[in-house]
Amino acid sequence: MNTLGFIGGGRIVRIFIEAIHRRNSIPEKIVVSDPNSNTIKKLQADYPAVPIFSASAQDVAVQDIVFLAVHPPQIGEVCKEIAGFVKPSSVVVSLAPVVQSEKLAGMLGTQRLVRMIPNAASYINTGYNPVWFSKYIGETEKNLLKEFFNTFGTCPEVSEEKLEAYAIVTAMGSTYFWPQLNELHKLGLEFGLSEDELRKGIKTMMMNTVDLLYDSDLDYDKVTDLIPVKPLGESEQTFREIYKTKLTGLYEKLSGK
Repeated sequence: MNTLGFIGGGRIVRIFIEAIHRRNSIPEKIVVSDPNSNTIKKLQADYPAVPIFSASAQDVAVQDIVFLAVHPPQIGEVCKEIAGFVKPSSVVVSLAPVVQSEKLAGMLGTQRLVRMIPNAASYINTGYNPVWFSKYIGETEKNLLKEFFNTFGTCPEVSEEKLEAYAIVTAMGSTYFWPQLNELHKLGLEFGLSEDELRKGIKTMMMNTVDLLYDSDLDYDKVTDLIPVKPLGESEQTFREIYKTKLTGLYEKLSGK
């Protein structure tokens, strides 16, 4: 697996290339296809030590690992473009939710498929990227792929029917908290704390919050009872309703349920 191909050159491609660069697990070459040539030129300029080449989608399709790094509505068009060009030995990795493996196999003409739900923290090699492997990928090859995927962080093997749920919970999960953390950081500055104090304090607090919730011997109510003062308590139900309404609707859209 010496060569990588990406169809699409957007955010997730930059995230993965950054992870590869940070870990110094650079392949023989990375081939990227994107309709905007400036996108690829920017990647090449930002990562001069990484062998990134611009190519057609058909040229990407013959690499050892072929990532479909486009949004679900574009998957059909991309598959039509590369069908018949994918090598029998290549592995196609779809990074999109919604489009199931059976449909992908029909459009691409290959059963050697992997589906992954990537996470932004892969940028610093700490992502949580659930992955599903087709039965047509043998154990030895699967282990080699897992070893490579570890460049991006933790990549647990899961059943395909759970991928859309992971898209909601882990892939998009950070976006639910970033605005809150950003606002807390800004308020901390107003209250007199320094940037360094806030970085250390908020990071440690968040890690400890999750550890306490999942690693203590306490249930949810007992955990939350450890802090008597809850300044946002009166708004808690509003948060819960937003989560339930927005995320349930999005999950139903992604999963077709």
